[in-house]
Amino acid sequence: MELRKKIIVTGAGTDIHSKATMLPVLIISLATFIIFFQGLMVAPLLPMLSAYFDTSVRHVSFIEPSYLLGYGLFTLFYAPLSDRMGRFKVIILSLLLFTILTLATTIVKNINQMILLRLLTGMGAAGVAPTTISWISDTYPYERRGHALGIFFGCMAGGTAFGSSVGALFSSLIGWRWLFVGVAAAGLAISVLIIVLRNWLFDASKEAIGSQKNILSSFHTILSQKRARWGYSYVMFNGMFHSGIFAWLGYFFYKNYGSNEMQIGLALLGYGIPGLLLGPFLGKLADRYGRSKIIPLGIFVGSLAVLLLSRQFSLAASCMLVTLLSLGFDLSHPLFAAIITTYSTNKGAATGLFAFFLFLGYGLGSLVLSLIVNIGLEKAFQLYGMCALIASAAAVFVFRKER
Repeated sequence: MELRKKIIVTGAGTDIHSKATMLPVLIISLATFIIFFQGLMVAPLLPMLSAYFDTSVRHVSFIEPSYLLGYGLFTLFYAPLSDRMGRFKVIILSLLLFTILTLATTIVKNINQMILLRLLTGMGAAGVAPTTISWISDTYPYERRGHALGIFFGCMAGGTAFGSSVGALFSSLIGWRWLFVGVAAAGLAISVLIIVLRNWLFDASKEAIGSQKNILSSFHTILSQKRARWGYSYVMFNGMFHSGIFAWLGYFFYKNYGSNEMQIGLALLGYGIPGLLLGPFLGKLADRYGRSKIIPLGIFVGSLAVLLLSRQFSLAASCMLVTLLSLGFDLSHPLFAAIITTYSTNKGAATGLFAFFLFLGYGLGSLVLSLIVNIGLEKAFQLYGMCALIASAAAVFVFRKER
């Protein structure tokens, strides 16, 4: 009980003195880890699923935007709901829906059924990440929030990395259907863990705020701020950039280097490693030096990685550039998440909009690249890279006042 008092804090002005204080973040973020593991494990499987369902890679590629768009649209429903029902109930509800729908994906008979199940799974899973961000903003003061969000986004990055690598490896050994079964089992295990630890994790936070303010009014109030409009625009753009590129990286290695599923998984292992290993450090870096300096750097690093990838260097160099691309994400998105928590006292609405624009960007990014890929994958990468380069230069001005 005494340990719990030391670990859980409840708001602004409360300092956190021990590394143990971040343990609850790690536990709750396991749910985000497994959701991103499942969400990104399909990207390296496009060639295999294309052969399995006897359809084109382009047709199969729509399983990614369907999941992400479903996720993005329903974040607007879950995050404000957590203000009224409490963070625990929404996280568990969403995690259980994710688990059930992931298991249901194993019985699909064709690619269109899989696209539909991916859409529904995204809708079910949409409550976990934004509600966790709300819980973090309830629990940790702004000057320490970067550290907590670094752990959260590190778990997200870890799910991305292991989903795209371990997922591809396992699918080559046991088949894609059993891979989905394994993810569903992991989702159930994490649900049980959070339920067992509920009192320790959630009782001291603002478990049920009970706000009666009209949510549409809250959205309007937030978006009436010029600062918020710019912030959410960058959240959506950065999501479009990274999702569009990542959704096609598996095919990039398959086409240019003849990689099979296992080799693609190993090639993509670097995406997520910086966040997994350096997430807390990068969060502290932003807390110390300011988000105005780190965000433009992160977007620039991502743009540079993609422009170099389009040049088709050696396999080893391309694998290193995938890691550099991931570092660009880790230097930008966790920082956006910290900034948006200052837009409103209604944290559910603010984080709901963050998740909405993030996953709307994720879905649109992979969708747009799927639509323009006929110009050539390398040319599509170059187009995305140039847009990110311009955005990084503009970010110096846009975020100059952020601390």
